[in-house]
Amino acid sequence: MKEYRIAVVPGDGVGAEVSTEAERVLLAAARRFGFGAKTEWFDWGCDRYLKDGEMMPADALDTLSRFDAIFLGCIGDANKVPDHISLEMLLGIRKGFDQYVNLRPIRLYPGVDTPLRTATPETVDFAVVRENTEGEYSRLGGIFKQGSPDGFAVQTGIFTHKGMARVMRYAFELARSRRKLAGGPEGKVGKVTSCSKSNALNYSMVYWDQVFEEVAAGYPDVATDKAFVDAITMWFVKNPEWFDVVVASNLFGDIITDLGSMLQGGMGLAAGGNIDPERRYPSMFEPIHGSAPKYTGQRRVNPIASIEAMRMLVEHLGEQAAGDAMGEAVKALLTKGEVRTRDMGGTNTTDEVGQAVAALVTEG
Repeated sequence: MKEYRIAVVPGDGVGAEVSTEAERVLLAAARRFGFGAKTEWFDWGCDRYLKDGEMMPADALDTLSRFDAIFLGCIGDANKVPDHISLEMLLGIRKGFDQYVNLRPIRLYPGVDTPLRTATPETVDFAVVRENTEGEYSRLGGIFKQGSPDGFAVQTGIFTHKGMARVMRYAFELARSRRKLAGGPEGKVGKVTSCSKSNALNYSMVYWDQVFEEVAAGYPDVATDKAFVDAITMWFVKNPEWFDVVVASNLFGDIITDLGSMLQGGMGLAAGGNIDPERRYPSMFEPIHGSAPKYTGQRRVNPIASIEAMRMLVEHLGEQAAGDAMGEAVKALLTKGEVRTRDMGGTNTTDEVGQAVAALVTEG
């Protein structure tokens, strides 16, 4: 029997609660599909920082490198540690393991309410591929003459040919595998939309556009489109069915996927993966919502995003049948609509939702 080692970093706030339910569903899938899943939890986060002055130990990457994958609950509690400090932990793992793809599927399940009338299960089914290790989040620059009327800040984005090309190639390969437009115009098997802003960012985004054209030339079977980031926010709302795979820079991808989460019913349903496609290092999967410290211990937050993140993790490990079963269980639960947390208009607790999904996975 194949066994996988999975590191669980619950993090802050409600992280432990949602991580518990993701683990519960993982173990149910492992039992049903005959593979082992050994989890180990790490108490890294803001409480550790208050105690030791660091969010995670100096040898954290060495420790995590021994695992097949990482599950992250959620990071941050501004009442304890400033956000720009707590974020260093997340960025440290992403960059340390060269998890250069941030993958965020945006899918609306039947039975889920969305604030946008254009969003239906038929129209909302696409993915955003976000560059994850450089770009606008390179954290280079400084604040100068602080406290003076002449004070100024410089924030430098880094856009390398290698960094852009590799994430764009991932997006094209994903479009090929999704085959959303199979049999479409001129035999195209998918579509990649480049999210840019080259009319205003005359160096970084002009270069982004150039590299996109270069990469696209190697995928003549995949349709392409380009749109400025402000236009994409409009078209996400008006015509979500236009999109298959969107590739975006670090900042733009971060922004448009929050809008995407509203299309799919809210942050409680949105999951993401930080992926090293070459599998040199473990990849990390997480719900994209925050840590919601005010709800800690109340068992009221929605664990579906964490369960979906665990599904992505399982599929990344190669256990596709188990991942499919987890997805079908979530779909069945949401479609039936009898077990729901408060954000979805229900009264069920975090653990009751997790238990219900695990039971559906077990039953098949």
